[in-house]
Amino acid sequence: MARRALSITVATLTTTAALLLSACGGGDDKSPDDVKAADAGSSPPASASTTTPSGSERPDITIPSSFQLTFENWTSNDPDRQAVLDDAKEEVRAGYAAIIANDPDSEAVAFYDTEGVHGQTKEWIKSYTDKNLTVIGKLPSFDPEVSLAANHRGASLTYCTDESNAKTRNRKTGKVEGNPTGTNPYVLYSVSLTKNEQGVWQNSSVRSERGTCSR
Repeated sequence: MARRALSITVATLTTTAALLLSACGGGDDKSPDDVKAADAGSSPPASASTTTPSGSERPDITIPSSFQLTFENWTSNDPDRQAVLDDAKEEVRAGYAAIIANDPDSEAVAFYDTEGVHGQTKEWIKSYTDKNLTVIGKLPSFDPEVSLAANHRGASLTYCTDESNAKTRNRKTGKVEGNPTGTNPYVLYSVSLTKNEQGVWQNSSVRSERGTCSR
């Protein structure tokens, strides 16, 4: 259920029977293996949202307990790198929350994506909502690495996800599906971010590659 890696091919998303989960907002190019999972079907939202980054007022994002999206060791002693991690994390959460809420026009997603990437993220979300799919299960994101541009207006982020326990559920039929048998559950994401005038780090491109991570 790899999120069509922020830069993944939209065609792949729509042709994959079981959409893999994976974190990351929209991007300029997208790899075929990256398709996000949909929300927890008809399950009622249960879990609370995490703390949002400081500074400019961020959207309040809530994800139900039926979908456990976690971020392992997304911390840095460098406040500038931590700011990148915080906003990148919220962009990922916003995307999955939009799938779960059946809301392709989510304002939270638009908040964390540049204009050039937003349309692709919306198509990724619709690849679930148009099929009445939601995401459930567990999707850990781990091993984040951040690099900052010299002017601190641009940054790059890589991280991995493990889709072993991430699944989709059809809102109408209740049918649950995971990745096809034999699919490598690990997906590597490479994200480019740009700091806007309000100090928010927005996704400007994303790429994903399946099978290059491990735990």
